Parts: sequence; structure tokens; C-alpha cells
Amino acid sequence: MICVSIARSQHQAVIDTHRELVAEGAKLVELRLDYLGTAPDLKRLLAGRPSPVIVCCRRKRDGGRWAGSEEERLMLLRAAIADGVDYVDLEEDIAGQIPRFGPTKRIVSFHDFRKTPDDLQAIYERMAQLDADLIKIVTMANHPCDNFRVLRLVASAKIPTIGFCMGEMGIPSRIMTLKFGAPFTYASFSEERILAPGQLSFRQMKDIYHCDRINRETEVYGVIADPVGHSLSPLIHNAAFRQFGMNKVYVPIRVPRESLRQFLEEAPAMGIKGLSVTIPHKEAVLEKLTMADSAVRGIGAANTIVFQNGELYGYNTDYRAAMDCLHEALGIPPEQEAPFAGKKALVLGAGGVGRALVYGLVRRKAEVYVADGDDAKARALAEQFACRALDWNRRYTVRPDILINGTPVGMHPNVDETPYDGRYLRPEMLVFDAVYNPENTLLIKQAREAGCTVVTGVEMFVRQASLQFKLFTGVDGPSELMREVLKRAISPVKM
Repeated sequence: MICVSIARSQHQAVIDTHRELVAEGAKLVELRLDYLGTAPDLKRLLAGRPSPVIVCCRRKRDGGRWAGSEEERLMLLRAAIADGVDYVDLEEDIAGQIPRFGPTKRIVSFHDFRKTPDDLQAIYERMAQLDADLIKIVTMANHPCDNFRVLRLVASAKIPTIGFCMGEMGIPSRIMTLKFGAPFTYASFSEERILAPGQLSFRQMKDIYHCDRINRETEVYGVIADPVGHSLSPLIHNAAFRQFGMNKVYVPIRVPRESLRQFLEEAPAMGIKGLSVTIPHKEAVLEKLTMADSAVRGIGAANTIVFQNGELYGYNTDYRAAMDCLHEALGIPPEQEAPFAGKKALVLGAGGVGRALVYGLVRRKAEVYVADGDDAKARALAEQFACRALDWNRRYTVRPDILINGTPVGMHPNVDETPYDGRYLRPEMLVFDAVYNPENTLLIKQAREAGCTVVTGVEMFVRQASLQFKLFTGVDGPSELMREVLKRAISPVKM
């Protein structure tokens, strides 16, 4: 279940928002009295309430906005109990001052906005002595495995416990806490009014992650990156899970480079079944893989991990997706011997996508040139795959039949940039831009104007995601649905 926190300055706005949320499916709301601009009128707020309510009034030191005295705040919380509110949230230090009365359930809460303490179990044991119906422990995640420490506490707690981490790194635990037995998690009433670091809105929790359906049997998948907030993979994978009625959820996980090893060691025990891997981890994950397909071994990079039977299986769906796109666009069957022989290919970018493309093009006997903003990186990649490197400022000295952009140049928000001057485009060229947001990059627009055959990043992204979905579930990914969801997400005009 999702508890939606309502923080509005006017009483009527709180009442109206409560009704709107219930109409959208909310089953529990938290009224943040500390956000009201005038003295809270509890009877008005609670009269005819359309769903159960938690009353909460946070001090500034606890991340709230209460400007009155502590005595006034305690009186307000006692009044809420006397008025028969469904739940009241009491910080650990005041829980002993406010006795149980009537049917109101007591949430005893602890927040640490700086870190995830080492003594989580001791904190829980302390709070368990305070006549709590529910315990709430919320901490700041400074390491991706902080999420796991809090979730393990939730799973082992004898008193029902709501536990998750704050911050961007804590987002997975806000979703996964429901799998580990938390009675509910929290969301903001609006994407524009986030009340705590890393908090998601009710619509995001409900429509993207389907948190109202998560239970102990839910399988967890995700994307690891740093940063990860821009990733659209959760949108398409969760939509696909929903279409097939699968009890699975896909979450964004920010994993810094220095945390990768520990994260991969702990992830399987926390119910994570598979991962998409992106910048900066595609090469670094290889040292933790126990099994890898031939493409991963050849390219030296993986973009997919499946945890199974104690093994870490690595795959590279970027490679297969990119090659499928090229074969289709060129009208050359993949089974043809040396299918790209006689074609000159210029690959811009020596990162993970560039590596996959160079590997595939060389194997298909194209004459391959590589250029990157880091000339040394291009030379190293060319040496590895026995092709040719060009200094970045000499990339126009070849006349390619196939031009591929594997750099982020042209990606949102820098949509007026291109890695290749349009004056050098020729109608007989195939232009493939791996950037998918926006789909119609400046390079793609200019290529179309020049009469080139084009392949957009949306097509590659959908194909590689569909292949990942098959690896995760054993079922072919719903490409049309994924394409529709992705295009809707990146469209400048939201429907």
C-alpha cells in the first residue's frame, strides 16, 4: 500500500487534494499539519474523510516546518488522538509523553538525514519499547548497500516496520520495502512538491512501479548507473511486466564506481534477479561475472546481468540490437557471409556502445574507423579490434558508407549539437544515431534532409530492452508497447 503525504498551506486545499487522491486510488494519506499556514483545524480536516489518515506534525530539526512551540505541537498530536484519527506519527523522543488512547494506532518514527547508522538494530529495539503499533525508520543512503541494511531490518522486525532510505541512492528501498514486509511506503502528493530527498510521487509509485501490487513474492530487477535519474528503462520494463501480469518490478539504482563490487555481491541475497548495466559500469562488471556470452567476451563490456543459481551471467544486448538495426536498414540478411564487406564505417565514440558496434562491424568485415573526443581512447579501441583510429578533428577525412554516433552529443538537453557536420552527409550514407532522447537529434534531422537512410536510437534502445526482457523473463519483450511508452516519455508534447 502507498501512503500519500499531503503538504498544503490551506485547509481547503488539503481536503480537496485528499478527495482527488482517493479518487485516483489512494487508500491512506498522511496530513502534514506543519505545512499549514494557519493553526490546524483538526475537526475540519478529519470530518467526512474519504480514507484513513495519518496525522503528522514535523519539527524543523526533523525535516518539517512546524513554527510553533513544542508544547503546542504535543497538544495538537494529543487532540488528533482524542478526535479518533486513524494513525498518529510520534518521534521517538516524544512517544513516551503521549499515551495510547482509543482506537488510534501509534507510529513511532526515527529519521536520520545525514547517514544510515551502524546501530540500526539497537535503534529498532529502543523504539520497540515505546508502545508502537508500527515502527518507522528512515535514513539517508550514502552507499547503495545502505538500502539493503534497512530492508534486512524491515524483514526481521517483530513489530510491523516501515523502513527505507532517503536521497537518490535510497529510491530502490522506497519501492522494495513492500517486498520485505513493510505495511506501506510513502509518496508525495505531487511531483512538484517532494517532501523528502528521493521521494517519488503517488502517480510515479502507482503508475510506473505499481507499488500497490508489490508483495513478498515480487521479483526485483533494475538498472545500475551513476547517475541514474535520467534512465527511462524503468518506464518500459515495468510497463512490459504489467502487460504480461508478471509479479516483478524494475527499479533505478544509483551505484558509484567504488560501490559496484559490494553491490553485486549483496544484490542476489536481496531478491534482485537481473540488472541492466549502463555508464560507467559496462566494462567494470566483467570482473564479477562468473559466466559471459561470446559477445561480452569479445567486446569486453556487458549491459545485462542475470543472477541465477549462484552465478552472475553477463550478456551484451546492445551488440545484437545494433547489428539487427543495421542488417534491416541495409537490407542484408544476417546469415550472409561477410555481410558488410566493401562498406566503410565510421564509428564516433569509443565507449560502451561504440565498442559493441565496432566489434559487430569488424566481425561482418566492414572497413572500420573509430574517432572519439579522447583520441587515445579511440586508438586503444582500434588496436583491440584491428581497425583504424582517426583523431577527432580528422573524422571528415574518410567518406563512410555507414556513420554511427555512439557519443552522447545531441542528447537532451543539448539538442542543438551534433557530432558530425551536416555538410559532409551524402544521400548514399546510412546514419545511425544511438542517442534516443530526443529521437530526432540534429544529426538525424540533417541526415533525413540529405536523403540518407537513418536508424534512430529509439529503435536500438527498444530492441536491446526487448532482448533484456527475454533474458529476465524467458518471454519475448513486447517491442511495440516498449516503443510506444518510450516515445511518449521523450515526446515534447505530453498527452
